[in-house]
Amino acid sequence: MAWMIRGTHQSHAQAGVVVVAGALLLTAAAVRAQEAAQEPRPEPPQSQSSSDEQPPAADASPDSKNRIFGIMPNYTTVEGTDKVEPITSAKSFKMAALDSFDPFVYPLFAFIAATAQVQNEPASWGHDWQGYAKRYGLAFADNTMCSLITTGLMPSLLKQDPRYYQGRATGFFPRLAYAASRSVVTKSRTGQPQFNLSEIGGTFIVAGVSNAYYPPEERNRNATLERWGTQAMWDTVANELKEFWPDMRRALHGL
Repeated sequence: MAWMIRGTHQSHAQAGVVVVAGALLLTAAAVRAQEAAQEPRPEPPQSQSSSDEQPPAADASPDSKNRIFGIMPNYTTVEGTDKVEPITSAKSFKMAALDSFDPFVYPLFAFIAATAQVQNEPASWGHDWQGYAKRYGLAFADNTMCSLITTGLMPSLLKQDPRYYQGRATGFFPRLAYAASRSVVTKSRTGQPQFNLSEIGGTFIVAGVSNAYYPPEERNRNATLERWGTQAMWDTVANELKEFWPDMRRALHGL
C-alpha cells in the first residue's frame, strides 16, 4: 500500500504526527462505540405478525471496503470475516495496479502537489505552474512505483503475500501493535510468518530509484534514507487505518 504522502520531509513528519493522532482518536472512539453496541440488551417482545420482521442488515459495499473514507484505495486488505483466496503474482500485480491507478488517487495527488507548492518544497522548483506540474508528477511517480514494487514485484519474487489481514487481534492496543508489526512481519504464500522484506527492501529500492527524478539537492545519502524512513512510516500509518477502518465504517455508516 503506497497511497500516502511522500517526498519532502519536515512537513511530512509533522503531518504524520497529526494523521497518527487523528487516526488513534477516531479508531479508539469507533472501538468503544462497537463494544458498547455489542453489550447485551433486553430483547423486545416478539411480534406475532411475520410482516413486522426486520430486514437483514446490509453488508458493506465493495466501495466501502476498497476505499478508506471513500477516498483512499484499500484493495489489499482481507477483513476478518472475508474468505481468503490463494495469492498469485498476477493477483499481486493487479492489487498494485488498482492502488496505483484508482480514480480517487488523482485528486489526492493534486492536493499533495498543492501542499508542497504552498510550502515551496522542493525550493528549486519554484511557485509557478511548471513547479506544480513537477510536484504532481513526483507524487504520482512515488505512489505508483512504491505500489508496483512493494505490492507487485517484490512479493512475486520472494513468494510473499502482500495483503493486510485485518482483525487478527482483539482489544484496541493489541490491534494497534499488530497493525504496526505488519510493516516488518508478513506471510509467505503458504501462510507462514516471514520478515517483510517486500516492504522494507521494497521501500529502500523505491527511495534509491527515486533519485532519478528528485531534484539534485534531494539526491544525497541522508535525503534518500529519510525518504525510505518516511515511506515506511506512512505504510505503517496505512496499516493502522486498514485495521480500524471496519470499526470506523460501522460507526459512521452501520456497515
